[in-house]
Amino acid sequence: MSDTMQAVVVAEPGGEFQVVERDVPDPGPGEVRVAVEACGICHSDAYVKEGTYPGISYPRVPGHEIAGRVDAVGDEVEQWSPGDRVGVGWHGGHCFTCEACRRGNFLQCENGDVTGLTYDGGYAEYATIPAEAVAAVPEDLDAADAAPLLCAGVTTYNALRTSHADPGDLVAVQGVGGLGHLGVQYAHAAGFETVALSHSPDKETLARDLGADHFVNTAEEDPAERLQELGGADVVLATAPVSDAIESVLGGLGTDGRVVVVGVPGEPVSVDAQQLVGTRSGVEGWASGHARDSQDTLEFSSLRDITPEIETYSLDEVDAAYERMIENEARFRVVLEP
Repeated sequence: MSDTMQAVVVAEPGGEFQVVERDVPDPGPGEVRVAVEACGICHSDAYVKEGTYPGISYPRVPGHEIAGRVDAVGDEVEQWSPGDRVGVGWHGGHCFTCEACRRGNFLQCENGDVTGLTYDGGYAEYATIPAEAVAAVPEDLDAADAAPLLCAGVTTYNALRTSHADPGDLVAVQGVGGLGHLGVQYAHAAGFETVALSHSPDKETLARDLGADHFVNTAEEDPAERLQELGGADVVLATAPVSDAIESVLGGLGTDGRVVVVGVPGEPVSVDAQQLVGTRSGVEGWASGHARDSQDTLEFSSLRDITPEIETYSLDEVDAAYERMIENEARFRVVLEP
């Protein structure tokens, strides 16, 4: 193994991506070194590119959708060994001692790390990761498929499995994009009566192929009215980060229904309080998940043959890959293969 590696670095807020040669990092106590086989590019990587996340130090290697194999382990690491197939998501480690951690709520850790933001991530051939942030990856999942499941996958899967919906309930997925095309698959596999909501009629065939029982073209139909015709939604998983689109589904909730927001819009979402009171419904948000949540997502995805639609690029093609993602031109996730 070489002592150096290729890595993509952002040198300063708003800076360009630079492909550089760096020393291969050694894992510290409680860390593992991962030989990166694939790393997804996410909209949240713009935080690093543009410097809009508090506390980022530069230069920084972005990337929080990492799939690869353990290459070396640091002192005090017992649960992972070289050769283990692993993945890492947004949640990059926790302190174990704050109030949230003591209650097992690791994602809300007061001192938590974020992969690729508070330490170097996966736009590189190797990355060192706190051992508690690592999830096992099933051997039958391709690394390029597994990488986006560690962000878009765990976000949609976790949001649905922690909702109050039961098999047979009406669950709508608003948006059939990077998050939504996975949300439709998980909703179908979980046994929900699945509705895909999209303003793009050309996505109907795809949505039905992914498991949607119903497709609503929101450019021509009122999604709230259509959901009420179907009996009222128990859950609407809001994946497209557009305030107007989220507001348009609120009237489609049934009694005790919930809109669960996972795609965060840049503008506030307005709600009709009387409508919420009248149906005992609500709007709530959901973040991604910790390492065990990621592993559950990967295992379920393997069990039910759920994979993302991806485009793959080399590290040298990072500029083109990032632009495909940030301009919403990719269908649907972008993955770097170092």
